[in-house]
Amino acid sequence: MGDVKITLNGRLYDIGCDPGQEARVMELAAYIDQRLQQIARSGAAYSDSHLFVLTSLVLADELFEAKNAPALARGQSLRTQSVPADGLNKEEEQALSRLLEQITKRVDGLAAKLQAA
Repeated sequence: MGDVKITLNGRLYDIGCDPGQEARVMELAAYIDQRLQQIARSGAAYSDSHLFVLTSLVLADELFEAKNAPALARGQSLRTQSVPADGLNKEEEQALSRLLEQITKRVDGLAAKLQAA
């Protein structure tokens, strides 16, 4: 079993993973930490645990939108399509990019509302 040390929001975590997956775990952790820092900078979270919950929700939203971007682009219903194993084509990547921009705007809007409250 592999062992990786990752840092999220300035804290070190030891993570076990399958052999050969260490680089992928570190790559994923870097992405999660990037999103954590973006949300932290927005001031939306009032504690570390709240920051992790908000980040989890944002990442889940990104995943849901990514899985459904091809279906949405074709006008199909949600939850019935998934991202193909061989990846996205150029059109799907552009649709995904637009969706991610929308998610970012929603998070920024939520952060602004939380700051005003």
